[in-house]
Parts: sequence; structure tokens; C-alpha cells
Amino acid sequence: MSLAEIILALVTLQRAGELVLARTNTRRLLAQGAVELSPQHYPLIVAVHTAWLVALWVFGRHQPVNVVALALYLLLQILRCWVLRTLGPRWTTRIIVLPGAPLVTSGPYRFLPHPNYAVVIGEIALLPLALHLPLIALVFTLLNAMALTLRIRAENRALRAAQTGATP
Repeated sequence: MSLAEIILALVTLQRAGELVLARTNTRRLLAQGAVELSPQHYPLIVAVHTAWLVALWVFGRHQPVNVVALALYLLLQILRCWVLRTLGPRWTTRIIVLPGAPLVTSGPYRFLPHPNYAVVIGEIALLPLALHLPLIALVFTLLNAMALTLRIRAENRALRAAQTGATP
């Protein structure tokens, strides 16, 4: 097994684990009276991330590894863990709003309004670069930017509505 395949296997396992955690948190939040908002763009997010991972497996599994880009990618995982820890049971891959719950303003949210998306932006670019795939980095950075533009607009509307008690 090549180093690239080991890296891709670990990233794939991480993503699968995050999906399990997201589903668990989503179910708990919905059981507490939370609501999902703007679900229509979610399949686009899933498609971009799935296609990114498939492209990495298809084109990158036998590539040499750029250790600088990989090190930067690994540094992003520290920020990802910080985000997950800060949000705790409120972390999910969907836009879920729990009425009456205060906005999270601690941890990385003191510095960035959407730190998880900053991590994702970096990951989408850096992992392909770690596998010497600059075209995949470019294509998926652009696709991710389009998906995140929709997502962040929808999430900001949902968060503003949650603060004011209005319907988004």
C-alpha cells in the first residue's frame, strides 16, 4: 500500500466517521425540537465532497506525497478538532437550528464566523496538492466555492432568524 493510499484511506475513514457523528447529532437536535433549514443545497455539498474524494482516489493513490502540503493539511485537522469540540452535539453537516439556543461564540468562533468552512476550503485545496494534483485542487476549489456560497448565505439567514426569532 502506498503512502498516498494510506492517507486517502484515513481521510475516507475520517469523513465516514464525521457523517455518522453528524447523523447522530442531527437526530438528537431534531428530537429536541430543532429544525433543518435550506436542505435543498445539501445534495450539492455531498456531491462535491464525494466527487473530490473519488477524484483523489482515482488520480492520487499512486502519487508521491508533498510533505509540506500534507503538513499544512494536518494542521487544518487541529482546527477541525477545535471546531468539533466547540460545537459538540450541535455539530452537523446540515443547517440545523435549535430554537432558543444561543449562538456559539467561543473557540474558533471568536475569530471566524464559519471556521469549519475555512477548514474545508483549505482541505479541498491542500490534499490534492499533497498528491501533486494541482488541477484537481483548482477544479474542486472552484466547485466548493460555488457550493459554499449557497451554504453560507443560507446558514447566515438561518442564524439571523434564530437570533431574532423570525422564520428564515
